[in-house]
Order: sequence, then structure tokens, then C-alpha cells
Amino acid sequence: MAKPRVLLADDHSLVLEGFRRILEDQCELVGMVEDGRALLEMAQKVEPDIVILDVSMPLLNGIDAATQLQKLQPSVKVIFVTMHADVDYVRSAFEAGASGYLLK
Repeated sequence: MAKPRVLLADDHSLVLEGFRRILEDQCELVGMVEDGRALLEMAQKVEPDIVILDVSMPLLNGIDAATQLQKLQPSVKVIFVTMHADVDYVRSAFEAGASGYLLK
């Protein structure tokens, strides 16, 4: 079975590196980006199966990026990993097409 193609997006390089180390054996990491616009650009180039992203990112926040990504690539699974526990963020994430929402 092929490994899932994963794109990581978080504005903290330490978090990206941590996810890379955790996931690199189980997944094919196809990219790491630090803002929402770069996420959309990279996703179009690498066509990931899964995007793991944060809510708070520069240039385009994660929720808006996920909304646009779902329009461009509706089969991509989006999983938020964030510090935002507020129910409004959770609701917005699922409305944007999230498959999961985890707290850091």
C-alpha cells in the first residue's frame, strides 16, 4: 500500500520539524510551508492526499486556506493541529472542510 502524501503547513519551523520527524516513516512528506498562500501554491504542485495545518498563519489563515484548497482539490483531507480550542474555530474549520481538528 502506498504511503499517504502529506503536506505540512505551520508558521513555526520548530513545529514543522517536529511533525516531519513524527511522520516521515509512515508518510511521504511532499512539502512544508509556513503560510497559507504558500500552502495553496505548494498543494497545486504536489497534489497531497492530506494537509496538516494550523489555524493561525501569515498571509492567509489556515481556515481560509482550507476553504480555498477544498475548492481546488476536494479530495484532499485537511487536518488542523492548532492551539485554538475555541468552539468557533472548531466550527469554522469543519465548515471549511476539515476531516479532523487536534489541539497542540
